[in-house]
Amino acid sequence: MYKKLVIVSDTAMYFHNGAWFGFSPVVAEIEYIAPKFQEIIWIGYNRMDLLSNQTMQAIQSKHIKCVTFEKIGGKGFFAILKIVVHYPVMFWIIGKHLWTASVIHTRAPSHPAFIAMLFSIVFPKKVWWHKFAGSWDNATLPFFYKFQKQFLILLQHTNVTLNGTWPGQPQHCLSFENPCLTGQHLQNGLTITAAKNFTAPFTLVFVGRLEKAKGMDVLLQALQNCPEQLLHKVHFIGDGPQRFRYEKATAYLKNKVQFHGFLNSEQVHTLLATSHFLVLPSLSEGFPKVIAEAACYGVIPVVSNVGAIPHYVNATNGFVWNLQASIPFETVLLTALQASETSLKAQSKAIQTVAESFTFEHYLQKVTAKIVK
Repeated sequence: MYKKLVIVSDTAMYFHNGAWFGFSPVVAEIEYIAPKFQEIIWIGYNRMDLLSNQTMQAIQSKHIKCVTFEKIGGKGFFAILKIVVHYPVMFWIIGKHLWTASVIHTRAPSHPAFIAMLFSIVFPKKVWWHKFAGSWDNATLPFFYKFQKQFLILLQHTNVTLNGTWPGQPQHCLSFENPCLTGQHLQNGLTITAAKNFTAPFTLVFVGRLEKAKGMDVLLQALQNCPEQLLHKVHFIGDGPQRFRYEKATAYLKNKVQFHGFLNSEQVHTLLATSHFLVLPSLSEGFPKVIAEAACYGVIPVVSNVGAIPHYVNATNGFVWNLQASIPFETVLLTALQASETSLKAQSKAIQTVAESFTFEHYLQKVTAKIVK
């Protein structure tokens, strides 16, 4: 057992009613590896603005101690000025905790993670584990993300985990699936998938931020050209500044469409279990965990070919929209909705096998074998 793990991230967290809360998917991941350490210091952003957000959950492990600083980021002069002003503060807080750490885990791309990357040069003999959550494809990365990626490639004395498997991937850059499922989830999913019928009308589900970058505009255009008799229900899980505009644009579907806002993990799984297709025509991604979560219940993905998505989804287990081609997303969606029941059942069964790589058990085995040995 290692003595002390320090996690450096931009993860949202806050303290309320005597307990720390964090972004639910990350909390589940960190608590699963917590028993390998005597103490964990988790550094992230103070996000009291998310007090009523259902994606936040209480941290149960008593030996996880949270440290927060003010959220920074964004565009424009004042946002950049705030970043510059806060960098010395973050350097001090992060450096103070790294001094006594046995293992340092960063969650990049982010400003706190970049600072920790710089410290890895000063402390090369510590165990470093940098997680790069964005796409590894330079073509889809903004400048600072691309810069962090290139910097990680140079840090050959560290471990870097990333989504998918890429040509020319350096030896210290390891392909890792981000965990989001338990063995019990898989067992329940097998039962649900076996009983699922793929005959119209279908239930569609979208999970993510309600914004153009996640493909919302493209999806709404596709739905407008989709015969309503093929649709039983369209669920939108997530939120964003444009939500009212999207609700107005889909009002013609009446009771066939439902905007849920943010939901907790259990609620998301409940809706996925009743769905046939996951629709996610994102313009940029690493690898969305929701694809694996949906796969657990045999939900067929209708997704774009960005990031590591094509490394897991193909014609045998889903429908992939090529952003570089001239075929619109609505054509891909209609192809999915009009496919035969036999072929859809086969794809549903095939995508379920993808979920097996995204269990916490599988994740801990890889962490133990390749990083925290």
